[in-house]
Amino acid sequence: MTQFDLNLLPTLQVLLEVRNVSKAADRMERSQPATSAALAKLRRYFDDDLLVRVGRTYELTPFAQSLVPLVDEAIVHTQRATEGRSGFDPATSERTFIIAASDYASTLVIGALRHLLRGEAPGVQVDFVPNGGLRGVLSDFARIDLLIGPPEYQFEGSSRHLFRDSFVAIVDQENPLLQRDRLMLADLLDAPHAVGFFGDDIRTPADLLFDHRGLKPREVAILAGFLPLPQVVEGTDLLALLPRMLAARAQRGTDLGMLVFDEEIEPSLVETMFWHPSKSGDPASQWLRSVVQRACADLHQTFAGRPHGVTIGAPDGT
Repeated sequence: MTQFDLNLLPTLQVLLEVRNVSKAADRMERSQPATSAALAKLRRYFDDDLLVRVGRTYELTPFAQSLVPLVDEAIVHTQRATEGRSGFDPATSERTFIIAASDYASTLVIGALRHLLRGEAPGVQVDFVPNGGLRGVLSDFARIDLLIGPPEYQFEGSSRHLFRDSFVAIVDQENPLLQRDRLMLADLLDAPHAVGFFGDDIRTPADLLFDHRGLKPREVAILAGFLPLPQVVEGTDLLALLPRMLAARAQRGTDLGMLVFDEEIEPSLVETMFWHPSKSGDPASQWLRSVVQRACADLHQTFAGRPHGVTIGAPDGT
């Protein structure tokens, strides 16, 4: 067998991901003929079609499917070998890093992170991409440098805690619930709810607050994620539960009231950053993790919010 041309490895990775020559060419900013020629070389080397037409789309052959994790892992190790262990100077570097995170985490972190970059790494670019399409396995790190998400998702890789947040209830300032001296969890069931949806199998801490007590809120508006909830709640009779720091950010310039839960029933979530273990000692990766950690250090102070003073409790034993 002839020796594999390592220059074809990035093209193979993209072809296995997008399953289309034209899209792969666009992704790699190459011409379609050049990408087709690369695919032809790969087919000859592996003696396999790799991509086969099924109707109007292309699918991976069984052999190509078996290559996906192997190629992703090979990319990681190739990057590690070529980057070496030389020093990394953020003040002079023009490197681009990629962080996968939810819209919630990105909304909180980006501002503080960019402020730090302007001061100590003006040439460095940090791009944020959605984490929804990732499986949280080591091969994902062939395309990203960090993954930010909750630890209960059991993502693979080395990890470090970033920050903790708690859920609050938000309503319009004219909502009658704000006129009460004290609320119980069951009182929230009388209000129509706007909720964030993250997938059929994903239950947020706010969902579990009701699930564990056998309670079913009246959900009248289901939206993609947390970010749209404040805009939907303002000026309506709706109530929504969302992370406190996101609610605090949404209070700026809006007429939203914030209701906090008693500590014993307060739903909370933790955000953690994950990276490939092979990057633990890499100077560039170490700096990236450090600057992200520092960007998260003052989030609670930045997004303190304005609680209304009405707290939400639960009967004893629930």
